Amino acid sequence: MQAIQAIPVQDQRDDEDALAIAQQAFQFARGGDSQSLARLLRAGLPANLMNAKGDSLLMLATYYGHADTVLLLLSYGADAETPNDRGQTPLAGAAFKGDVAMIELLVSQGVAVDGAGSDGKTPLMFAAMFDRVEVIESLLALGAQPDRADANGVTALGLARSMGAQNAAQLLYARQRWGAA
Repeated sequence: MQAIQAIPVQDQRDDEDALAIAQQAFQFARGGDSQSLARLLRAGLPANLMNAKGDSLLMLATYYGHADTVLLLLSYGADAETPNDRGQTPLAGAAFKGDVAMIELLVSQGVAVDGAGSDGKTPLMFAAMFDRVEVIESLLALGAQPDRADANGVTALGLARSMGAQNAAQLLYARQRWGAA
């Protein structure tokens, strides 16, 4: 008869330690502490770690404008196309924030300019909804498709109009009507 080895059960202390490390990682991503985050990634922390709201480390670094941390996470394989619980990808988060430099950085690293969450909303749509004209111009220059519709069949122009984003609506309407902004 062969002996059965017991599988060790993690105790509560191990769970608490793991949670503390995860919380630190989220703080490092939010604060742009690339050096400390790199130490955790080298030790095996998953680059795609998400918090309770579905925000990844990459989403937080992007949202708070930390380019070096974004590049670090991408170098460790962070998935820039994974949306959070609100359907935003990191690129959509940058569009919402109005961070053109971050948008250009992400796209230069291969992130899809029209990447969308489960609701079909693209970064251009988020920019349009929040009247981010400079972001709209940048996304269009990077190849965003203004005629693309979300899961409800609404385009960036329709979303801008529904949100009262007049400048965005004017820009998108001019592009639709005359083929240029």
